[in-house]
Amino acid sequence: MPGLVVLYGSIVKKKWAVNSAFMALYSFASSLIVWVLLAYRMAFGERLLPFWGKAGPALGQSYLIKRASMPSTTHFFHNGTVESPMTEPFYAQATLVIFEFMYAAITLILLAGSVLGRMNIRAWMAFSPLWLLLSYTVGAFSLWGGGFLYQWGVIDYSGGYVIHLSSGVAGFTAAYWVGPRLKCDRERFSPNNILLMIAGAGLLWLGWSGFNGGAPYAANLTASVAILNTHVCAATSLLTWTCLDVIFFGKPSVIGAVQGMMTGLVCITPGAGLVHTWAAILMGLFSGSVAWFTMMILHKKWSLLQKVDDTLAVFHTHAVAGLLGGVLTGFLALPELSSFDLPISGEKGVFYGSGLLQIFKQLMGALFIILWNIMATTTILLSIGWFIPLRMPDNELMIGDDAAHGEEAYALWGDGEKFDATRHETIVHNGAAGDNTVQQQLSNLGARGVTIQL
Repeated sequence: MPGLVVLYGSIVKKKWAVNSAFMALYSFASSLIVWVLLAYRMAFGERLLPFWGKAGPALGQSYLIKRASMPSTTHFFHNGTVESPMTEPFYAQATLVIFEFMYAAITLILLAGSVLGRMNIRAWMAFSPLWLLLSYTVGAFSLWGGGFLYQWGVIDYSGGYVIHLSSGVAGFTAAYWVGPRLKCDRERFSPNNILLMIAGAGLLWLGWSGFNGGAPYAANLTASVAILNTHVCAATSLLTWTCLDVIFFGKPSVIGAVQGMMTGLVCITPGAGLVHTWAAILMGLFSGSVAWFTMMILHKKWSLLQKVDDTLAVFHTHAVAGLLGGVLTGFLALPELSSFDLPISGEKGVFYGSGLLQIFKQLMGALFIILWNIMATTTILLSIGWFIPLRMPDNELMIGDDAAHGEEAYALWGDGEKFDATRHETIVHNGAAGDNTVQQQLSNLGARGVTIQL
């Protein structure tokens, strides 16, 4: 979360730095309350529907201090006998609640990247908890909590579908309904601080060790492999993206390198603990090149992609890379590693003898996530739109942070004070007065920042 807050606050125009960082921070806080009140058990509790768990609080100590468990994850053979018992990590339920929350919060913050620079902050404040409750919990239960995709054998080790495909598709859908930024912002949206952007990206990369390393719920063999594969894939993808930038545009783009890093982290996520490290390099090559192609080439040729204003290209870096990672995992999942982490015995990738059935499962799982997110995101936004405008008015979009929050990111003069014409006279410098006279008038005003008419 800190990495995304820093990244969002620096990768946007100066006038949107505060708004963008605050959208991420607010999402984290609001989603945590919804998570412990209802959403955690909808995602990881007892089964209510094939794709949804029973809602309930995760607040009482009698629930939180017992051994962690996911009651719907028991997998049965066709004859009714147990094939794999339910997931029961060796720590308290409270640990599992907060760990799984981090995935949920990050998904919502990633989604926000699609609507930066124009979404009404009040509409976002209403949207974030509702989306977590009605959209994220469905994907999490279906693929992780013991729902129908989990029981069928769709592989999503650490969130290629639950997190990245969901955030990319929902973000693209939200960008469509919210509407575009101002024309001047779409044409020029340079980062306000590239060094901070790199720092935020570095924090995000560091955090992915816990993202993928924690997915097995233990410090075990799978976790070790997952962490190594995560970094190898991200590095490969970053280098691939950078090389393509140099080949086609003549210069290595720092923003492009961050995008390449991101696509690598996303692509390896659904298979981080299930594939060889040489496969992680292969996935990095694909993530750095396929997502680069869709963003740099396909985006300019497909009218729908041009029409929808996806501010940080979340569709390319998360939806495309997440889907790509899920499909590649269906080919490359190693049987020995899969046996440690997956509920169905003998589950493995196509290259190890599973046949094309596993790819079919991966594609059907992705299709369900895509359709549900389009439907849920559309319903939530249209409902909010009846009461709160989804997009800020154009006159406020011209101003940015000051219109949305009454605050600005940088105090570049006057210690952040605004010039008040009612308190300070205007200095007229016609060239005749000496420097001392002007300096004396400045001192008399008692402010470091003034307006000087030349």
